[in-house]
Amino acid sequence: MARATKPVRKPRRSYHHGNLRRALLDEALATIRTEGVEGVTLREIGARLGVSRTALYRHFADKRALLAAVATEGFRSLRQQLTAAWEESGRGQAAFQSMGVAYVRFAIISPSHYRVMFGGFVTATTREPGLAAEAAGAFQALVDALAALQRDRAVRGDDILLMARFVWAVVHGIAMLAIDGQLGEQGGVEDLMGYALHRLRNGIDAPKRNRNRP
Repeated sequence: MARATKPVRKPRRSYHHGNLRRALLDEALATIRTEGVEGVTLREIGARLGVSRTALYRHFADKRALLAAVATEGFRSLRQQLTAAWEESGRGQAAFQSMGVAYVRFAIISPSHYRVMFGGFVTATTREPGLAAEAAGAFQALVDALAALQRDRAVRGDDILLMARFVWAVVHGIAMLAIDGQLGEQGGVEDLMGYALHRLRNGIDAPKRNRNRP
């Protein structure tokens, strides 16, 4: 009896010559969205793109390296969006609220990045110096904004890092609930975000009697 042959896997996606690294990242992000981070393997991604292991390993030594690249890209984008929100909204209290909105919006638009960034799947090591730098840069955007508001006596003079972690904890919680589908329709996210930002401001705003003190 003839042995049944296994059908040849056809590449699911194509990529332009010379841009394999981008194609690998995009395929990893698509896999995370549908199968979770646990579903990512270099072998499967390579098969979907129709490339050899040798070609894969020229860009990423293993799954960890691929996920580190995803996280690095995510933190870079988050930093850029937070900074843009701060600058474009006038570098004041309204701008600070815009940063909170930008943070949650980033998570909703880029959930695959977000899950890798904060899911404990990768940590910065000497092998991924770019990841450590971008992660620190994204948090520093928040710290710098709070420092500017402190200089203007618009927020309390509390420990700046503790205050930044408090703000981050609030918006991160909303972001996770949103991408996990726990807040219903988009209106649920917007309502909670508006309420949370209002309460945040009440919590960290400087007492009125101190705002204009010389």
